[in-house]
Amino acid sequence: MNGPWRPSWEATAVYRARVRGCLLGGAVGDALGYPVEFSSVDRIRAAHGPHGVTGLVPSPGGAGAVGLISDDTQMTLFTVEGVRQAHERERYKGIGGGWSRMVRWAYARWLETQLRTGPEDSELARPTGGGSYAGPRGGLVTERWLYARRAPGNACLSGLAQDFVPDPEAELGRPGPVNSDSKGCGAVMRSAPFGLTRTDPGTAFSMAARCAQMTHGHPTGYYAAGALAAIVAHIVAGDSVEGAVLRTLRLLARYPGHEETTAALEQALDLAAQGSPTPERLERLGGGWIAEEALAIGVYSALAVPRVADALLLAVNHSGDSDSTGSVCGNILGARHGDHGLPHAWVAQVEGRDPIAALADDLAAECVPD
Repeated sequence: MNGPWRPSWEATAVYRARVRGCLLGGAVGDALGYPVEFSSVDRIRAAHGPHGVTGLVPSPGGAGAVGLISDDTQMTLFTVEGVRQAHERERYKGIGGGWSRMVRWAYARWLETQLRTGPEDSELARPTGGGSYAGPRGGLVTERWLYARRAPGNACLSGLAQDFVPDPEAELGRPGPVNSDSKGCGAVMRSAPFGLTRTDPGTAFSMAARCAQMTHGHPTGYYAAGALAAIVAHIVAGDSVEGAVLRTLRLLARYPGHEETTAALEQALDLAAQGSPTPERLERLGGGWIAEEALAIGVYSALAVPRVADALLLAVNHSGDSDSTGSVCGNILGARHGDHGLPHAWVAQVEGRDPIAALADDLAAECVPD
């Protein structure tokens, strides 16, 4: 009788590179877009030249620092931490189904970084503590560089002020109880890690969509989050970006109320097929402030331009939520090409590069069969 399947060394190396690429690529896209997040394309060109930003530039209020990441990458990293802890808990204790609570605790730790001045002020950074919080302590919440408030979304802050943990079996398609009319991009921009665990894309979609409901209750807000996770899961399994999007569209069609997310992805595919990408053409997809637009812009940029660096620049040089769209594009392209396929000079300058890579390796190690 054959034993359980084990990945080859080569397959494991590719998987690890995709996980690192997804997280580092998202951070690079975020860092490219963060300095111009609230600028029109005309202002971007006036400040940085006719082609807009062509690399990492100093962030406003960053004392000249280059490569700073925003709340997009911060929340993505805490998502990774929660997902990894849930996987570890199931492996060691044989207790499944606790992932939503583990992710919710991880977001509580992220919220600490937005409310405190540093780890010395946070009980969650200490081995033991009081209060109502009963989750894991330490980890990312001890990292001083993450205690930076970089335009976090109001829905994320207000949503996490409530302690809502979604039922993993609850039906999707209805407004969630937290910020039920919100479909801002604050859920989609943090959801790529659900696609990195080697679970099937349908499960990744479901997990991401439900965890998105912790802050964004509009179905489009949480479906877009689920769609990004499914796209990443398909890519990690070896699919092309276009193939991953097409498969995700078939997955979305199973759910009631999917139409806005589906229409945005279909528009991104159609626009990419027309060629001649420009910021003006990209802006037909919207500004990226809401979930389906951020997803569509990230997908369009990843498809419309063959070079990774050029695709990331396209994703941020527009009059919209440049860091979120850059982050989504970076997640997708990093998962597709691995960390070695990213622009190395940019990766080297990104804030938190080494801890991000270490976190990626921890997640990949946790998800590779023994």
